[in-house]
Amino acid sequence: MLKGRMQYQTIGPDKLNQLRHARMFRSAEAVYKHMKKHAEILRPKFEAVLSELDKQLKDKGIARWTNPKGGYFISLYVEKGTASRVEELCANAGMILTPAGATYPYGIDPEDSNLRIAPSYPSVEEIKKASVILCVAVRYAALEKLINED
Repeated sequence: MLKGRMQYQTIGPDKLNQLRHARMFRSAEAVYKHMKKHAEILRPKFEAVLSELDKQLKDKGIARWTNPKGGYFISLYVEKGTASRVEELCANAGMILTPAGATYPYGIDPEDSNLRIAPSYPSVEEIKKASVILCVAVRYAALEKLINED
């Protein structure tokens, strides 16, 4: 019977999942401890991305990014009109990004400049490789834009 109920998904609160969490954690302190462990897993992944962004893009004037103190995403802002191209270049290299503009209503970024980087799932080694690809794609797309402006 429970399995039958779980097949229906709603936009609203998932009461069964909330109950599972309440039973698992039992206290705010338990949630805090769990999230601290989670942060320890995610921190090196975020550091790998941020390190490569600093190494390849800092002070180039073609990108800026957030340095989150929590959460699951880095917001990367690239040259106007190039986010979709960066996404395409990454895909051509075998790296799939969250779609350009995903953080905007209906996924439409009027400046085509925002990419949401979500480094939580892959391994640190995979993230290091992907970060290099991402930075090369950002630089390539910025160069294409510069060439096409002439």
